Amino acid sequence: MIEVRPFAGLGHANHGWLDARHHFSFASYYEPARMGWGAIRVWNDDTIAPRSGFPPHPHNDMEIVTFVRTGAITHQDSLGNKGRTGAGDVQVMSAGTGIVHAEHNLEDEATTLFQIWIMPDRAGEAPGWGQREFPRGERAGRWEVVASGTPDLDQALSIRADAKVAAATLAAGEAATWSTGEARHVYLVAPTGTIRVNGIAAQARDGVAITGEASITVEAVSDCEVVLVDSL
Repeated sequence: MIEVRPFAGLGHANHGWLDARHHFSFASYYEPARMGWGAIRVWNDDTIAPRSGFPPHPHNDMEIVTFVRTGAITHQDSLGNKGRTGAGDVQVMSAGTGIVHAEHNLEDEATTLFQIWIMPDRAGEAPGWGQREFPRGERAGRWEVVASGTPDLDQALSIRADAKVAAATLAAGEAATWSTGEARHVYLVAPTGTIRVNGIAAQARDGVAITGEASITVEAVSDCEVVLVDSL
């Protein structure tokens, strides 16, 4: 099953400093048919205005993956961690037993990012944070795992879930195949470009929900970047 969820039909909240599209129910956007997909609970498509951001707020028992598309985000938390994550790179926060964090765009340009929440397989563990550079050129024409429940195997950031977050950059005419299992749930978005997913067309920033497929081939109709999450 492959379902395309057009960008125009996503939940929408514009707070001035934050223009957010919600692929799943979040805050004031409530859609009972879209409470999550597999272990994904939240996938927000955020545009954060220059010199603004999220003030300190708490989380617990959630894996929060931030994939920065343009600009940069600067993180600070109650553990003393601080770091800047630039375009194409990724940060992961494991909220565990509890963490307070703030996320700010300290740049002079808007920052765009995907904020993805994945439900952990286990609770009661210490919170943590990590960040890594993932040069876009190194995933040209192929999938690169950026966060994983098996980080050593995938050479990726660690998350506490049976899930993988991957990205690819494809030139027009290129294709990349992702192997999965029919019982698993894959959700993918191309922040730029037009794609076909197992032959089904999707536009930039559409969501594509997939299950019951053994493999997924993404073809680039135009130059594109693609981000996916594969979970049970």
